[in-house]
Amino acid sequence: MIPNGDHSCIVLFDYGVAVLFGLSSPETTQFLTDLQGLIVNPFAEPETEEVLIRLAPINEGKVEDTVILLSQFTVPILQLVADVLAKSVVLAEYEAESAQVFDLIEPFATSLQDQKFNRRGAKILLKQIGNCLLIQHKIVGRVEIVDKPELLWEYPDLDRFYARIEDEYEIRERHLALERKLDLVSRTAETALDIQQQNTGLRLEWYVVILIVIEVLLSLYELFVIGK
Repeated sequence: MIPNGDHSCIVLFDYGVAVLFGLSSPETTQFLTDLQGLIVNPFAEPETEEVLIRLAPINEGKVEDTVILLSQFTVPILQLVADVLAKSVVLAEYEAESAQVFDLIEPFATSLQDQKFNRRGAKILLKQIGNCLLIQHKIVGRVEIVDKPELLWEYPDLDRFYARIEDEYEIRERHLALERKLDLVSRTAETALDIQQQNTGLRLEWYVVILIVIEVLLSLYELFVIGK
């Protein structure tokens, strides 16, 4: 967490998310501009999410129409809110990306009915499998979507608050749905690729058979025609 003046702060995550509390629009624009030189492989159109945080004596952690209710503005509470918001935008980014992958893989799933593949099919399928594995690696290995933040070890009394706000943003449910979609895409791509490889192997076998038949015919021609 980085302080920014007396009434605002910024929480940075090493997997590429910045959560800004209390910054004005010009301050936000300037900060994101200054941050560009530190970002590796930035997204062309990064995912963003905007919420309002409001003090409320009851219903702490409840989210109502993009308004998060908090009983107090303490550093640990803001860090936990930032953790959930960061995971939410990561899920939103990869939900959109997986939807694009799903759209690309759908024609191959349809083509399983007639087993017709173009020559570029193998490269496209391998690329989609790689995309799925990369997304799974990021959300599990780097972001640790379903893992609780280590901060809760220091503040176990905030565990219930974190569980509530995590549930409000449906972090675990969205993660499970994303995992299922990625698994379906991966299995579809692998199945289509296997069928394509089998078809390629079958064609090669026919080529070998045709070459053998031609060789036998040439041998018979030499034996009965040229031999006379």
